[in-house]
Amino acid sequence: MKLTELYSHVKKDLLQIESELEQSISADHPILQKAGSQLLKAGGKRIRPVFVLLSAHFGEYDIRSVKKVAAALETIHMASLVHDDVIDDAELRRGAKTVKAEYDNKVAMYTGDFLFAKAIEMMTHVSQIVAHQVLSYSMKEMCLGEIQQIKEQFDLDQNIRQYLRRIKRKTALLIAISCQLGAIASNASVQLQRQLYRFGYSVGMAFQITDDILDFTATEKELGKPAGGDLKQGNITLPVFYAMDKIPELKGNIQRYYQTWDEDEFSGIIAQINKSGSIQKASMAAQSYLADAFAAADQLPAGQARNSMIKIAKYIGKRKF
Repeated sequence: MKLTELYSHVKKDLLQIESELEQSISADHPILQKAGSQLLKAGGKRIRPVFVLLSAHFGEYDIRSVKKVAAALETIHMASLVHDDVIDDAELRRGAKTVKAEYDNKVAMYTGDFLFAKAIEMMTHVSQIVAHQVLSYSMKEMCLGEIQQIKEQFDLDQNIRQYLRRIKRKTALLIAISCQLGAIASNASVQLQRQLYRFGYSVGMAFQITDDILDFTATEKELGKPAGGDLKQGNITLPVFYAMDKIPELKGNIQRYYQTWDEDEFSGIIAQINKSGSIQKASMAAQSYLADAFAAADQLPAGQARNSMIKIAKYIGKRKF
């Protein structure tokens, strides 16, 4: 089953969000307009807007206000990807050239800044003050996550706690507040807001750990970028931590690769990681986060929205690429 089939009942409202996104990337400057359009056409799973819509069904659902929140959060996500590609010096994303590759780092950074500003502008349509407090705090944390990633790049002495804090800030937090802000925008109870945040956080952590696993197990065609790219860029992920614990010489091998950039050395490192059992152990960690997501979902009122959220979480746990 395709992911989109799991939330087909909100497809009509998602089309409204796509329209909002088209307006959000609208710019008078031709380069900003083209760069924004390029991002939008690249598509994506639209997980964040979907979680906003589904979470809003636990309150007083009104697409007029909810769509602004959903579009704002997806715009923030797109902006963060543009900045990520600059930091990672990435040429491809989802099989297409990045804004950074199409233009240069300066254009990419200002494109990301422009999109962040547009997202904040869209959120001005939301009257609840707490929504703005949640968003501003989360954007600050996301920025700290980016700085943390730069600081920890190529650092093989970091620990798993640092990794988990980094992926919380860079990935899980935005999914968590997608659920939380959907509930806030629809005036759902504070208790439901908290349960939805917990659900989104746990799903987000599982989502990123699964991505980090796929970086080693999926093909370049499936990923839309080179396999093993995270490790090449100096981003140490959960499978690598587990593999280094299992294979004493692996840390030295990776350090040597960062000095020589020998591709044969790198192929051997990937083979060691895949044979170490670290992929399976990381998968168990992702499943543990999903179990917590299901526990949070159990506290939500029964209905189509909850069913869809659970199905999406299960899909994330089983996806191959």
